[in-house]
This record gives sequence, structure tokens and C-alpha cells, in this order.
Amino acid sequence: MHSSAIFLIEFGAIILGLGLLGRFAGRFQFSPIPLYLLAGLAFGTGGLLPLGASEEFVAIGAEIGVILLLLMLGLEYTASDLVSNLRTQYPAGLVDAALNALPGAAMALLLGWGPVAAVVLAGVTWISSSGVIAKVMGDLGRLGNRETPVILSILVLEDLAMAVYLPIVTALLAGVGLAAGSLTLAIALGVAGLVLFLAVRYGRIISRFVSSDDPEKLLLVVLGLTLLVAGIAQQLQVSAAVGAFLVGIALSGEVAEGAHNLLSPLRDLFAAVFFVFFGLHTDPSSIPPVLLPALALAVFTAGTKIATGYWAARRAGISAKGRWRAGGTLVARGEFSIVIAGLAVTAGIEPDLGPLATAYVLVLVVLGPLTARYTEPVATRLAARRRPAPATGASAPAAETLEPVDEGTTG
Repeated sequence: MHSSAIFLIEFGAIILGLGLLGRFAGRFQFSPIPLYLLAGLAFGTGGLLPLGASEEFVAIGAEIGVILLLLMLGLEYTASDLVSNLRTQYPAGLVDAALNALPGAAMALLLGWGPVAAVVLAGVTWISSSGVIAKVMGDLGRLGNRETPVILSILVLEDLAMAVYLPIVTALLAGVGLAAGSLTLAIALGVAGLVLFLAVRYGRIISRFVSSDDPEKLLLVVLGLTLLVAGIAQQLQVSAAVGAFLVGIALSGEVAEGAHNLLSPLRDLFAAVFFVFFGLHTDPSSIPPVLLPALALAVFTAGTKIATGYWAARRAGISAKGRWRAGGTLVARGEFSIVIAGLAVTAGIEPDLGPLATAYVLVLVVLGPLTARYTEPVATRLAARRRPAPATGASAPAAETLEPVDEGTTG
């Protein structure tokens, strides 16, 4: 009875604290993710007041948080959208991977962490935060901008790449051999391909089977199906997160919209628990030794993300201002980076990887909204300073009349 009371007190305090932190972040219009991570650092190993009774439950909640994050991400896209993005935007995805994954891998090798840690850190620096970026674009009123489809295409391609990347990382962390790893990847690709085929060909039938006018029944069926598929995927060493992502892709139309509305509060709750859980398993005293590499990596990969967005928007025919906005918006890292680092922390491959990933995400999840807001005006101001002033009484150069107009929010 006493331990049950302690559990309720601890877990209730966690949820209440997260709610207050979320309100604080909302008041100042920035992502609450860094506050959740800091809360975990404060109450975890080496923190101010380590938790005991509720840690096991928090661990289960964190796993559910990852599953719901990926499910909700899958609900955002239809299978046809994914296929279309693969066909038209894959060059931007390749540039994104090259510019942003390689710096993470190089940093891990420079620190002497070995090839497995290099693959993990490559994923940490590669994947942008879809949740933070979506919120920032909404807050800035840019959802109708010409560059927004370019940003979303890159995010979709990163999400698709996760379906291949996560099984590879899972196999590497498990220490399986080449044959077993190849089998795991083959299973993952086969399952992903099968789900995409079924979603394109029979998506309406699947959605009709899941559909219900009763919100309670819809919630139970979607959540139960997601957890079941995630469990089966994990049993096959594919990754529970990938299984949840594929379930989200398979659902479409009114079912996807209804499930999104019902599951959003659950997603927010358990995702917050996940970030706290990651912080709980990171000793604050382990961050200062890796703070300098984390800052260097954050600054460098902020630049490579800006370059990625600029190149992709230029390829799509967007004006210079829109290119800078696209690049600055992609800088934020968040949930995916922590998910990937969390796999490595659980496997125990490198004790400094978790602290470095925490510091890296903390820097970029704060810096990301700032680059989204200020990259374009700063770049425009610098370009204006470099441009020579026209002679008095002379007409403007002909080239300036051909400068493309700014693609701002339509309407």
C-alpha cells in the first residue's frame, strides 16, 4: 500500500510538472521538448531528486510515447503521397542524407566511438523534428507559403528513410551477424513494401474495417491495432516504431482524421513522458565533457540543414527569400533524434552518446525556431549590404528587374 501511494505521488507530480512546463513553453511560444528533457535530467540519475517507485511505469509509458509519435506521423500522409514524394523529391532526400548524416558519423569516429555508434549518431544529426517544424510553421503563418511543400517533402522522405534505418540500427545494436542483419532488413523492406501496396490498393477497405461512428470504439480499435502491430514488428526485430508508422500510413480519409483527433492528447502525454524518461537515464554530470562536441556538431549541422532546404527550394523554383526560409525551418531536431539515441542508450554501446545527443537536441530544439524566423531576414540584409548602391540618377540594373518575387503566404 505504501509503495502504491509513493508511485501515485511520484507519477502525479511528473504529469503535473509536465503540464506546467508545457504551459510555460506555450506562453513564450517555443517547443516544450527542452524543458521535458531538463526535467528528466533533474529527477534522474545524478539529479536533484532521483525517482524510484514510478521509473518502471515511466519506461513503459515512454515506449508507448514512441509508438504514438510514429503512428501520428504516419496518419499525416497517405500512401499515394509517399509514392509521389519518392518519385519527384528523392534527389533532395539524398542531399539531405549526405549533408546531415555524414557529420554525425564523422564526429563519432573522431571521438573514437566505433562504427556502430557512428551509424547511430548519423541518424541523430540527420532527422529533423517534424513536430517542432509543423508547430513553428503554424505559429509563423507559413503553411500556405510556396516553400512549404518542399519542406514537407523532405520531412516525408526522412520519415520513409526511418523505415529502413531503424531496422538496420536495431540489428547493429543487437550485435547480430551479417546474415541475420540482412534478413532483418529484408523483412523490414518487405513489410514496408507490402503495407504500402495494401494501403494504395486497399486503403479504403482497411479504413472501412477500422471505421466507427463511436469515438470510443474507434480509439480502442486503432490503438489496439497499433500496439499489436508494433509488438509483432519488434518481435521480428524490425522496430515497434516502424510498425506503428506503417499502421498510420495504411489508414486514410475520415478514419485517419478521426484517429488523429482522438489520439493527439494521448500522443502528447506519452511523448512528454518519453522525453522525461530519456532525461532520467542521462546523468547531468556526463553532459559537460561532451558539451563542446555537441555545440560544434549543432552549429555545423544547422548550417548543413539550411543548405539542404535552400538547395531543395531552389530546385523547385522558389525565390531566394523562400529558399532561406525553407533552410532555416529545417534546422530543429527533436523526437526522432532522441528516439534513435534512446535505442543506443538502452543497448549500452557508448556511455557518452546519450549525453551528447541530449545536449545536441537541447541546442537545436531551441535554435530551430530562431533560425526559422530570422534566417531569411538576416540573409536578405547581408545580401543588400553586398549589393553595390546604384549611381545617382542612373536607372536600376536590368538584372534587378528580373529578381523573382517573394512567395509569401497566399491570400
